[in-house]
Amino acid sequence: MKSLEHAQILVVDDDSAMQELLADFFRSQGARPVGFNTAQPALDYLSNHPIDLVITDLKMPQMNGMEFIEKIKEIHPETPVIMITAFGSIESAIDATKRGAFDYIVKPFKLGEVALTASRALEYKHLKSENVVLRREVKKSWGVGDILGKSPQMRSIFELVQRVSQATANILIMGESGTGKEVVARAIHNVGPRANKPFVAINCTAIPDTLLESELFGHAKGSFTGAIQRKLGLFEEDAGGTVFLDEIGDMDLMLQAKLLRVIQERKIRPVGDTHTRDIDVRLIAATHKDLKAAIKDGRFREDLFYRLSVIPVLIPPLRHRKEDIPLLAEHFLTKYAGANNSVVKGFSREAIQKLAHMPWEGNVRELENLIERTVVLCNNPLVGPDDIPGQEVDSADQFFGKATSDFPTIEDLEKRYIQLILEKTGGRKDKASHILGINRRTLYRKEREYGFAESNHPEDLELGPEDEVSQTWLPPTEKFTESLTEKYSADI
Repeated sequence: MKSLEHAQILVVDDDSAMQELLADFFRSQGARPVGFNTAQPALDYLSNHPIDLVITDLKMPQMNGMEFIEKIKEIHPETPVIMITAFGSIESAIDATKRGAFDYIVKPFKLGEVALTASRALEYKHLKSENVVLRREVKKSWGVGDILGKSPQMRSIFELVQRVSQATANILIMGESGTGKEVVARAIHNVGPRANKPFVAINCTAIPDTLLESELFGHAKGSFTGAIQRKLGLFEEDAGGTVFLDEIGDMDLMLQAKLLRVIQERKIRPVGDTHTRDIDVRLIAATHKDLKAAIKDGRFREDLFYRLSVIPVLIPPLRHRKEDIPLLAEHFLTKYAGANNSVVKGFSREAIQKLAHMPWEGNVRELENLIERTVVLCNNPLVGPDDIPGQEVDSADQFFGKATSDFPTIEDLEKRYIQLILEKTGGRKDKASHILGINRRTLYRKEREYGFAESNHPEDLELGPEDEVSQTWLPPTEKFTESLTEKYSADI
C-alpha cells in the first residue's frame, strides 16, 4: 500500500472541526495537508500547487462536492478525489463515481478507514502516472508500420526498413518463430512505393509442394486433373505489389530451382503452359531455419540463398531485447482490452517485472497470447503479478532431461512416467490409461508392481467432462520409453 508520507493532501470541509481532525491525522502520518472551508479557494490553490489527493465534503455552501469534483477533473484529471459525507446514499455514491470520485466514505468513519482509502488512492495515482508515461513511450517508440520497440536492436531494424523499402532488391528476414518476421515484411511494403499495391503472404510449409507451384506461378486449363480453368499465380496476380514467402527453408528443392529461375529472369511459366509472362513484384522471404546449415546438408540451394538474401534482416528473439517487453505488453493490452470490453487499464510495476523475467521461448507471439488471456481473465483495472499465468508445465525435452539425469533403467523410467501421468490426471485411472496407451487392467497391475497404488476399485475411476486434462505433450508409455532410449542411448 502506498505510504502517506510526504503526500500533498487537500482537505475541503465547511465543518472546521472535521477539517482540522483530518488535517491533524494526515500530518501525524507524515503527509502535508492543506485545509479549506469552501471549494472555490481550494480550486484556486489546486491550480497553482501540486496536489496528490483531494478529500472533500459533499454538502458545502456556494459549491457542493459534486460540482467540486467536476471542476477538479477539468484542471487535474489524474488527481484522485475521496468524498466524505454524512448524507450517504446509493444515488449520491453512484453520482460521485460517475463524476470521477475515486471512493466514497460515509460519516461517522474510523480514521484507519480513511488512511487505508487514501493510501489506495495514492497508489492508484502512482500506477496511473506510470501507465501514462508508458503510453507516451509506446507512441514515441513506434518505428515503422506496426513494428514496436525501443531497444537498440529494433531501432537498427527501423532504420534498415526505411532504407530498403525504397529499393527493389530481394530481402531475406531471419529470426525465431514468433519474432514478427511478417510484421517487418509488411512494414517494408507499407512504407515503400508499392504501398498501394497488394501484399500477399504465403507459408511454404502450409501448402503441399505439388500445389505450391500452382499457387505461385499459376496453371493452364487442363494442365492436371481438376484444372478446369486457367489460374493466375501470386507472382502474376500481385502485379506491382509484394510477395512474402514465409518459411522459405521448407521449400522443395525442385521448386527452389524454379523459383531461382523466376528471380533471375523476372518471368514465370504457369504449370502446363508453353508461354512465359513478365512479372513485377517485390520478393521478401523469411525463415526461422539456419539456411547455411541447410545448404551444407543439401536441403537448400546455395545460389537461391544468395539471390534471396541481397539484403538480410535478422530479428533478435524477445529474450534478447527485454526493454521492449513493457511496450509490447501495453500495446497488446490496449488492443485486447478494447476488443473484449475488459476493465483492465494497465499493469502494476510488479506485473511488468514478472513479464520481463519470463523466458519467452515463443517470442512476441507468445507474449501477445498471454496478454490476451490475461486481459480476458483479469477482473481488476490494473494487472498484478498474480494475474499473469505462469509457465509451470515442463516441455517434453525438459522432462526427458530431468527424468534421465541419473541414467535410470527403462523400468525406472516407466515407473516415473506412470507416476507423472497419475499426478497430472489426479489419480483418475480411466484418463491415465488413455494417455499412457494401455488398458486399465494393465495400469492396475503396474501400480501394484511399483507400489504406489492407493485403490484398484473401478468405482473410483469415473471421469466427468470437467476432469479433462491436457495431454498435448504426453506420449504413451511405449513411445516415451522408446524416445528416451533413442535420445540418450549414445550417452548411456
